[in-house]
Amino acid sequence: MRSVEESRPCPGLSVPVVTVLDGDGGLLEADQRALVRFVIQDGWGADVVFAAGTTGEWDRVPNAVSQRVVQVCTEEVAKANTRLAPGEGRPVEAWAGVTAHTAADTLENLERAIHHGADAVVLAPLSIRGVSDPVHFVVRDVADLMDRCTRRVPLYLYDNADIAVDPKVPHIRTHQVKALSRLDFVRGIKVSARRKVLGDYIQAAASFRDRGEFGIYVGNAMLIFHIFQPRSRWSGALLSRYQRWRLRGGLPTGVVAGPANALPREWARAWQVSRAGDGERMEQCKRVLDAFRVATHTAGGPRSVACLKRSLLGRGVVSSDAVAPGTPGLSGDEAAAFDAAFSGVRELARELVGDPWLSLAPHGDGGRR
Repeated sequence: MRSVEESRPCPGLSVPVVTVLDGDGGLLEADQRALVRFVIQDGWGADVVFAAGTTGEWDRVPNAVSQRVVQVCTEEVAKANTRLAPGEGRPVEAWAGVTAHTAADTLENLERAIHHGADAVVLAPLSIRGVSDPVHFVVRDVADLMDRCTRRVPLYLYDNADIAVDPKVPHIRTHQVKALSRLDFVRGIKVSARRKVLGDYIQAAASFRDRGEFGIYVGNAMLIFHIFQPRSRWSGALLSRYQRWRLRGGLPTGVVAGPANALPREWARAWQVSRAGDGERMEQCKRVLDAFRVATHTAGGPRSVACLKRSLLGRGVVSSDAVAPGTPGLSGDEAAAFDAAFSGVRELARELVGDPWLSLAPHGDGGRR
């Protein structure tokens, strides 16, 4: 059995794509494929297309829909990569969210994702009902299934208190992450948490690398502007966890940005200039992305998934902005308010970010970074 121990976590921008639904909750496959192409932006957008994650409403659509989304997205990423000329750029990876409400469905999702050719899978063990010990579940059940498959794939843990089953256990303990990192296929963790929790993982990351590089992915995407703050702005006396880790030579591997569904090139640029520590351009990107965050609250409260779908509908990427049952939607007035706010965001992006980092609508001219 081929080991994934030497695989390297994919750096850069991961886009957790929305699930494109019709009014009855069914998957619009052609639109889902169009969305994958949109976020890739001919190589100027996503480095990873992440299907069936939280932005994909995995916990609100039938599990069969999540499985089909993974298959469709994986197929479309593979098509995009076949269009790459030799030496033209790094292939985009397709990651599959495999978490389900039950352990049995989660394992079935994992098996199907491997079968469909996903490059990696993402698992939130604390979000599975009946799984009280995440280490035992991964070491026994997940590892046993991996051993039965024709190939192994990298697995990335997902820590997000908002979707944890037990509010008293909101986060995976760092000692549990260290134990799981000893498995050859566990290659990193996505952390959607406040600064302190992310800082704890970053500070402990060096001890997770006994079997090779272990990736830390920033799930609260706007935190990259804090993590990569230029050294000239450090206070000196009180360094943050991020800054102490950077002084030892470490940096997060990538960012997972749900808003990049609407602004893939702009988010790719934000990651690029943040990694470079370009303070002036970081501030310009931050202003644009902050404006989008504010726009999603224009509708009288956070409506992030509904707003993402609305932005894609307005740009002609998809033909429906329907959300799954239980996902907060937009009224007519709220949709109109968001449309106006999003138009302002795009104008601000033209002013502060500029070509070639403005996301192109379908049929636009593109290039490869």
